[in-house]
Amino acid sequence: MLQRRLHTIISVPVSLFLYSYTAVIVFLILIQAFLKWKNGIRHLMGFWAKSVFPIMGKKLHIEGKQHIETGERYILLANHASMFDIIAIMAFYPDVSWFGHERLLRIPLFKQMLLMTDYIPMRLTTITNTRKMLVDLREKAKYRTVAIFPEGTRTPDGKLNSFYRGFIHLLRASENDILPVTLNGFYKLKPKNRFRINFGSKLVVIIHQPIDCRELIPDSDSEIIDRISNVIESASINEE
Repeated sequence: MLQRRLHTIISVPVSLFLYSYTAVIVFLILIQAFLKWKNGIRHLMGFWAKSVFPIMGKKLHIEGKQHIETGERYILLANHASMFDIIAIMAFYPDVSWFGHERLLRIPLFKQMLLMTDYIPMRLTTITNTRKMLVDLREKAKYRTVAIFPEGTRTPDGKLNSFYRGFIHLLRASENDILPVTLNGFYKLKPKNRFRINFGSKLVVIIHQPIDCRELIPDSDSEIIDRISNVIESASINEE
């Protein structure tokens, strides 16, 4: 109980500092965007993502970086438990384009950060919106790795939710290999329904070996989902 109260008290100044720090980084990124320094933006975003966790007094453990081949483009799929998941992925893969909920663009500062990654928002499902999203996704996948949280939203209990099928359309259209990633400790760090940051959580990112798209495309949607979710879940720990 005492530790929880202490973490709650510390969470206030840490959150305020992170917000201010992010505001400065966004300002510098906007300057680089105006000057069209794309490489500078990528390096600065990577620096920002890597520095967030030390600022919180946390070390981000990353396993399996050797599975990422330089110059290769993937469909990166990861479990989703915290807002810090995006930062963790950007810490080892800053040059990634994101596909996710449109509501993330309503968050001040974070919106600008996402827009710099060519963020593709998932809007209200209509025939027109769906077609546009698929066109945007296919176009981005030609040049960059696209990151998706296939659960659609952050887990409410630390367990892996069912996957939506949206990423399968991209898999069949782009024929990019799947890069499964397991994020451990992030639900304990800060789930979506809690303000307090748990500074005692251990944060581990596990990058699995890529799955060849040619192995997956002949399978049914449910078989593809089962295979990828099993890989991600195989390295997950119980965070309840």
